[in-house]
Amino acid sequence: MKLKRFLLRYYPPGIILEYELRDATREMKEIDLLHLTAESDIEVLVNQIVFEEPLISESRKPQLRRLIYKLIEKLEVNDNSDFYLFKILRAHILPLTNCAFNKSGDKFITGSYDRTCKVWDTQSGDELLTLEGHKNVVYAIAFNNPYGDKIITGSFDKTCKLWNADTGQLYHTYRGHSTEIVCLSFNPQGTVIATGSMDNTAKLWDVESGQELHTLLGHTAEIVSLNFDAQGDKIITGSFDHTVKVWDVRRHNDEILDVSFNSTGSKLVTASADGTSRIYNTMTGACQAILIGHEAEISKVTFNPQGSKVLTASSDKVARLWEVETGDCLQMLEGHTDEIFSCAFNYEGDTIITGSKDNTCRIWKC
Repeated sequence: MKLKRFLLRYYPPGIILEYELRDATREMKEIDLLHLTAESDIEVLVNQIVFEEPLISESRKPQLRRLIYKLIEKLEVNDNSDFYLFKILRAHILPLTNCAFNKSGDKFITGSYDRTCKVWDTQSGDELLTLEGHKNVVYAIAFNNPYGDKIITGSFDKTCKLWNADTGQLYHTYRGHSTEIVCLSFNPQGTVIATGSMDNTAKLWDVESGQELHTLLGHTAEIVSLNFDAQGDKIITGSFDHTVKVWDVRRHNDEILDVSFNSTGSKLVTASADGTSRIYNTMTGACQAILIGHEAEISKVTFNPQGSKVLTASSDKVARLWEVETGDCLQMLEGHTDEIFSCAFNYEGDTIITGSKDNTCRIWKC
């Protein structure tokens, strides 16, 4: 995995790490700084973050330090000022349905009954783009914040469309709903789109391929609002059936290569070609932890007999030992010269064996 860039989250304060997996897909990880104040010791905080976060190298310290100072400056700004009218834009020839900012606020978009979505410059009020192609009202619109380089539009024509926010190029048209689309949202990673419809369903779509990933069934009336949580793990949907539903949509980004239960069956762990493992509570189905650290696919995963640790074997030639409750990496077992395809604990949990494509197996004792 490789860190690509930092993103700021002002409220609540935090830093988002955008990183690239082996297959070139991108993921995001959030570092909460909920107790950050002007009195915080920045050097101590920076050193702690770099020590605890393997994605951040020493060379990134100056950039991390600047971002934390920027967060503190934002926290100190007085937000009690009155608003005043800045501009009035005659935006569309028919009534507007929706509006939304990009992350930086320098652009915003509007949807309308005139079947278009328009992109505007916030400061000048100039129209930058008109997105045309829908055959009915454009009702729901959104940027893929925090990136801001894509726009999604949902229409009464039963489709949603994905556009380039800078050029207006149409990437995909998503078809599958049987009636009007009235709400939509990107996940925070910008990889999945959720749409809600008057057909009582919500659908999940893959941004890159345009394929439908899943249909969320359960509401008995129109879904009129939906949103991802800050991590992109859950979706909340609101409906005319007088209910709100919360959906767990966590999943791996590649093939599942191995699964294992703990000794009581209360937890299971998965190993994936995306280089991560996930620990689930089998009673609730909730994902308890995502084990991030391997640089290639994980081929084998197992709990220790006590159920307190997880062992993973990977094509990156390393086996890792993890704490179940926290998801922290406790130890890296290094030395193999080729991919490790198997690993196991003995019955007492004090000995580990790893088998590799380098024609050796290694015995590890604690």
